[in-house]
Amino acid sequence: MLWLLLTYSMLHKMTARINVEHLPVSMTTETVDDVTQTTSTSVMTSSSSRGIEFYFQCAVIVIGVVGTAANALILYAMVASKQHKKNILIFNQNIIDLFSCTFLVITYAVKICHFYLSGFIGYWLCILILSENTIWSIIFASQANLVCITIERYLKVVYPIWSKKKLHNWMIYSAMAFAWISGFVHMNALAFSTSDVVDGVCYAYVMWESRVAEVYYGISFLLYVVCILILFVFCYWRILIVIRRQAQVMAGHSTAGPSTSQSQSHQIQSNVIKTMILVSAFYAFSDMPMSVYYLLANIYANLTLLDSGYYAAVFVFFFYFCANPFIYAAKFEPVKRILLRLISCTKTAVQPIEIIDIAASATTRRNQIPK
Repeated sequence: MLWLLLTYSMLHKMTARINVEHLPVSMTTETVDDVTQTTSTSVMTSSSSRGIEFYFQCAVIVIGVVGTAANALILYAMVASKQHKKNILIFNQNIIDLFSCTFLVITYAVKICHFYLSGFIGYWLCILILSENTIWSIIFASQANLVCITIERYLKVVYPIWSKKKLHNWMIYSAMAFAWISGFVHMNALAFSTSDVVDGVCYAYVMWESRVAEVYYGISFLLYVVCILILFVFCYWRILIVIRRQAQVMAGHSTAGPSTSQSQSHQIQSNVIKTMILVSAFYAFSDMPMSVYYLLANIYANLTLLDSGYYAAVFVFFFYFCANPFIYAAKFEPVKRILLRLISCTKTAVQPIEIIDIAASATTRRNQIPK
């Protein structure tokens, strides 16, 4: 707590000397009406831009609500099918997605309210919520966890003997902790050093030490994303080669009658791999537009984080967290079976009521017939 207070004091002393007129106000997270006329004129965006921002925020809230419900259902199905013990990192991935969608709703609900920020509470509201610091901390945790899942699957498939001897549960739990911690450390370091409140407005990720530092971060961010994509392609390419080779070996020995347990184990492993390939591919597809736009925004000053291009890129990325549960529901067999069982139970519960209603109607009609 003492460290946080010192950080707050240091940042405000540093930013108190910044002239508001020289800040890139088009990159603020919100605008306010209660500041002076000059500041209000410079901060307010055009009416069309405000309209795009409002509709985008409403759409993100809808995505967050749907994603929260869908991810909660998938988590229930994983627990009911005991997959949370067998696939710990995948279960952690769904927990991260659930938190992402929940904080999407919270963050953008606060953004729509357009609070005037002042004092200690206003500063922390800017740093933690309006700057989207919490959301992106969880998103970076999701990226790190996907990398851990990919490496784990790679070791278990390509080096099965080594992984059985060397890959212990404490390593898996350490990877989960690393994913969460790395995401929050990265984003909080960025938010605290480049964001602050000036005249009631939250200026997020615009107060760089120099233009070189800003461009350098944009390039580093894109290279980080590219490295993740290369890792995905390499690991899953090697995994698919090994799985295909195993399938050919099993087909060659089909006349000898391979054991049922071995066939089931191979089928379960293939199912998990196919599911995670789809999840990783969808992540890469949704993340790339946002990463490229962020790099261009750091290089070209005329691009801002309130343009329609930014909204489109980020909307595609946020849609990933809403659509991700449907991949598990369609491809992950244990989860799929639990969900189908829930649907069948619902139909079974409704059916007797319908039969009783029909029988009651028939009895009523018979009683009304004159004898």
